[in-house]
Amino acid sequence: MKAIVLRELGGPEKLLYEDVPTPTPGAGEVVVKLKAAALNHRDHWIRVGQYAGIKLPIILGSDGAGVVASVGEGIDNSLVGQECVINPSLDWGNNEAAQGKNYRILGLPDDGTHAEYIKIPAENVCAKPAHLSWHEAAALPLAGLTAYRAVISRAKVQSGEKVLVTGIGGGVATFALQFALATGAQVFVTSGSAEKLASAQALGASGGANYKEAGWDKALIELTGGGPDVVIDSAGGESLETAVKIVKPAGRIVFFGATNGLAPNLDLRRIFFKQLNVFGSTMGSPCEFDAMLKLYNDKQLKPAVDQAFPLAEAGAAHQRMMEAGQFGKIVLDIG
Repeated sequence: MKAIVLRELGGPEKLLYEDVPTPTPGAGEVVVKLKAAALNHRDHWIRVGQYAGIKLPIILGSDGAGVVASVGEGIDNSLVGQECVINPSLDWGNNEAAQGKNYRILGLPDDGTHAEYIKIPAENVCAKPAHLSWHEAAALPLAGLTAYRAVISRAKVQSGEKVLVTGIGGGVATFALQFALATGAQVFVTSGSAEKLASAQALGASGGANYKEAGWDKALIELTGGGPDVVIDSAGGESLETAVKIVKPAGRIVFFGATNGLAPNLDLRRIFFKQLNVFGSTMGSPCEFDAMLKLYNDKQLKPAVDQAFPLAEAGAAHQRMMEAGQFGKIVLDIG
């Protein structure tokens, strides 16, 4: 089969389009013929060597959708031919509150979805929502699950609340906007791009602020009528510091990334004096993945897809992600 193989760390040119052995399923496993896959910033951090536990060579990719091609011992043969979407959370464990010690994400250390076929535990394939295209279905798993856990499980956003989603345009932030709206919340966003702010409003955001402009924090306080009830943050650093400053007393902050680095100016006094609840979050459990798919089916939701590239042009897709111009998910067409 054809696959994108990373054999050494570096730029997008290190992503090699190669022939590799087609996997065969073991006991409890299935092989999926992929129709589409998607990119995450995780793929970039692995490629440049800024991720823990890197092993080479590796086929990157956590997100994918396709058709079950074959099954291993102990798996019902009726699964063959099923259109599916892949849950990239492997071995979450038995505790819904937190992942177990064997937890890992598809695409490292296990070979991922940037290939024509993938071997995966049968429990990690779920029926593809019928209303989604292959590109849309492939865009959903990692970012959608991360946003679902942050908005629904951790923040427990309620109808009528005011929610701030930072860094709109990225995959997780766009899903967080979508899920918060689905609860009946009023959603506001931040971005360094006027175009992305406008795109978010077209999807239902009530307003936003450009964090490159002076006074953007005060603008958000005014827009939200005194500050948001909930902040969903994926960047850390100054973004998290500002969240603590502007969120309402007794508010909730959920964060799941640190692309802006540490928060050396985090005002701990504001956290305790304002009675804030600050939650860390990751991806999510199999139960949350199933619940996310049910929400997608019930509400007939669709992911925002930015641009599709052929599998062979994965390097160009990575370059698009590095430029940070996308709104929604970047996908690879494999079909």
